[in-house]
Amino acid sequence: MPLRLSTWIVLLLTLVGSHGHAQGIEVVTEETTYGYLRDGRVVGPASAVVEATLQRAGLNDYHMAVYPWARAYDMALQQPNVLIYLIARNPAREPLFHWVGEVLRVEYHLYRLRGQEHIQVHSLADAKRYRIGVQRGDVRQQYLKGQGFTKLVVSAHERENFRRLLNHQVQLMPLPERDAAKLCAEAGIDPARLERVFTLDDLATGLYMAYSRSTAEELVARSRAAFASLEGEGLVSRMMMDAP
Repeated sequence: MPLRLSTWIVLLLTLVGSHGHAQGIEVVTEETTYGYLRDGRVVGPASAVVEATLQRAGLNDYHMAVYPWARAYDMALQQPNVLIYLIARNPAREPLFHWVGEVLRVEYHLYRLRGQEHIQVHSLADAKRYRIGVQRGDVRQQYLKGQGFTKLVVSAHERENFRRLLNHQVQLMPLPERDAAKLCAEAGIDPARLERVFTLDDLATGLYMAYSRSTAEELVARSRAAFASLEGEGLVSRMMMDAP
C-alpha cells in the first residue's frame, strides 16, 4: 500500500533531522577582540578562522551570532549542531564537547586600579580577601569558585565588571592583557590606570572551537580535518595575527 504524502513528509523531516549538516550549524560566541559585531555581522580574527574552517569543510549552512557567554555556553551544552568559540578547554569541560582545534593560547592576570596599593596579591590565597568581578559561566568564575573564593561578583558581561572596578565596587578583575586594553579603550581611559598584580598560572589555557556533544560525528570529523589543514598551512596563526 503506497504511503500517504503526509507520511513521506514526516519521514523526510526525520531524515533531515538525523543529519547535522542538513539542519545547519549555529555558531555562537561572546563579544571579544577576537569576535564581535560590525554592521550586523560577526567579524574578528577568530570569527575568520571559524568561517574558513567551515568553508573548507564544505559546511556552508551556518549562522553566526554573539551572545552573553552564559547563554552561548548553555546553547552549546543543550542543543545539537552548535559550534562555540572561543572556549577554554579544561578537565571539567573535556567530556562535554567535541573539541575541534586550538585557536590561540591565553593567560589571565588579576588587575587592580593604579593607586590601590592597599590591594596586595602575592599568592592565590591573598586574592581571596578581595571582591573579584567575574563573568557568569566563564572558566575564571568556575576556577576561582573551585578554589574556594567567596567574594566573587558575577555579571553577564565583562563591561559590567569593568564599570564596577572603575567605581570601586570590585577590587580585582581577571583578564587577558588584550581584553584589559580593549576595555580601557572602550571606556576612554588610559590603560596605565590598570595595574597587573598577579598571574593565574593554572588558568593559562588554549581557547578552542568546540561542538556541542549531540552534534553529528560527520560534522565534527569534517571540521577537525579542515582546521588541521588550515593550521598546517599556517593560516590559523596568520589570521589571528590580524587581531587589533
